[in-house]
Amino acid sequence: MKKIIIADDEHKILMSLEYSFRKNGYDVYIARDGTEVLEFLKTMVPEVILLDIMMPNLDGYSTLEIIKQDERLKDTKVIFLSAKNNPRDIEKGMEMGADAYVIKPYSIKKLMQQIEDMF
Repeated sequence: MKKIIIADDEHKILMSLEYSFRKNGYDVYIARDGTEVLEFLKTMVPEVILLDIMMPNLDGYSTLEIIKQDERLKDTKVIFLSAKNNPRDIEKGMEMGADAYVIKPYSIKKLMQQIEDMF
């Protein structure tokens, strides 16, 4: 079963994504900020991390920087899921090493397909 960490500080987004990914056979872990993502990563290596950018404590950009330093996570797909739709934000995310950048609002069906296409 593929493991996915979903990191977002918006409860409704977390709940809808958690439901959809569980329904599609994923083992889902929920984080409300980057520090919670890093806690999970101490004990597991997920296939996918969905990462909001604007989160409390540790934002998505900073979280990705730390993830990219961990050799164990080199095959983990990291996808930014953000309301930040400025081309410079998207470019920054991709230059930092994100595998994709999805702008909110998004289609869960399309997001799911995009992730499946990565494997």
